[in-house]
Amino acid sequence: MTHPRTSLTCRATEFRRKVFRPAMRAGISVLLFCATGCGGTPAANYRVAVIQYNHETCTFCPGGDAEIADRTRLRAFVAGEDLLKTGGFIGGFIDQAREYGDVESIGIASPDGVYGGSSRSWNSKESFEHFMGLIVEDLNSRMPIDGVYLALHGALAVRDVPRPEAEIARRIRKVVGEMVPIVATFDLHGNEDAEFLRWADGAFVTKRYPHYDARLQGRRAASYMRRIMKGQYRPTTATRKPPVITATVLQWTGQSPSMDIMERARRWEAREEAFVSVFYGYPWSDVPDVGTTVHVMTNDNQELADRIADDMAEYIWRVRGEFAHGDYPLPFDAVRRAKEAIARGAVPVVLADHSDRPGDSTWILRQLIDQQVGRVLFAGLRAERSLEKLADQNAQPGDTFEMEVGGYTGPQAGDPVSISGTVRYFGPSGSYDRVAAIEFGHESMILLVPTYVQYTSPAQLRIGPVEPDDYDVFVVKSRVHFRRGFDETGYAQTVIVVDAPGDWFGTTRLNALDYRFAPIDQLYPFGVPERTFSESE
Repeated sequence: MTHPRTSLTCRATEFRRKVFRPAMRAGISVLLFCATGCGGTPAANYRVAVIQYNHETCTFCPGGDAEIADRTRLRAFVAGEDLLKTGGFIGGFIDQAREYGDVESIGIASPDGVYGGSSRSWNSKESFEHFMGLIVEDLNSRMPIDGVYLALHGALAVRDVPRPEAEIARRIRKVVGEMVPIVATFDLHGNEDAEFLRWADGAFVTKRYPHYDARLQGRRAASYMRRIMKGQYRPTTATRKPPVITATVLQWTGQSPSMDIMERARRWEAREEAFVSVFYGYPWSDVPDVGTTVHVMTNDNQELADRIADDMAEYIWRVRGEFAHGDYPLPFDAVRRAKEAIARGAVPVVLADHSDRPGDSTWILRQLIDQQVGRVLFAGLRAERSLEKLADQNAQPGDTFEMEVGGYTGPQAGDPVSISGTVRYFGPSGSYDRVAAIEFGHESMILLVPTYVQYTSPAQLRIGPVEPDDYDVFVVKSRVHFRRGFDETGYAQTVIVVDAPGDWFGTTRLNALDYRFAPIDQLYPFGVPERTFSESE
């Protein structure tokens, strides 16, 4: 659909984008050309505001609501060149914009990341209003603006704000008016529907998980926006919501049908003048638009947008059974399989603890100890209490370590495990003031971290004296991103994704979750939808 803000707004938008804005740009070019004495036409300068507001919100996680303080631990906000240098989606957008030479990117005051990442629960409404206030105030001060680029996630969940990304776009639209294009990039775990494209002009979503293509999607967003600003593209969109919900561990694009869904989107983009984005959704956010979404943008071709959106939605529905189900070994069996791999020499082995979102689960650790597996690097266990005790003791390398670790966040994490060993490192690592490397058992090492950490490559584990190449088994708190450095590089000979006992958040057993806002009874495999897909109104 073509931006159903209101019928009046649609007519105004159509006039401005199709008639007034191209004419305005052409007029500027003519004036500048004449001003230079016909010595050449200088490039127009497009001022584009860059805004970041993202969080992958696990509303079922027991980490507590993310408040203002949880985004201001390092700085009050990020803006200017600091924002423009953040890499990823923004890095790709900035690179492409600079290559054009006629786009000036302006970093608008934006919230920093949430301490604890996706292990934290809801974002508070107070926090949302605070940071939206900063954004709107700074954006107002930078007007006039020719375009707005939003670096979002899609799975932001805010108390009492049902669709926060759409609300962000709505408030930005109120500031910049109807003429200015708003384009966003998203993580494929986003929960969206048609509401976002009611206020924005485009959405570019990663097509790979792990997200190798974040910079690419940023580049595509910059190219798309510039075409709109130059009057060369009139966004016409279609949205579909195939009613399917899946656990994120099933969304790895290295396996079917996930890889097939994204390849289908790429084929449409190769064959037609269209942009096709697929959100797989984030089931750990209890929000009304949870689940799979298809966004299609075309250049003033509604029939094509609808045809592509229908095809994508129908295909996702066709493969729903395989996409929504998967079985993984429990810790006892997973460790047994790891021992068999070690005996065959198929090392290193990666045990991926996919369901542990708080980061303090001990199920695998207990089995490794009970089954006497050595040469293990456990990376890493959330153990803030142990780190506090080490700090109180002024711990030094070589000190004895005798503590219970992990199991803080309730039954789903398992019981605390007693570790007897030696401190090998205690100090800063990455953005953390302190982590600890504790040698224990049979030539094994456990990394204690202050909050949930998803290590994605062996290189990240070179902390103090720790050399990852010395170990046969790695335990990582990750569903898919670990494949970036451990699997898809060929580093690990054996990969075992491990489930947790019981019905908890994080597992593939989504029916165990107490959804209150998500239409879970209308989503496969937990409900029987009346229609296979529909266009969101």
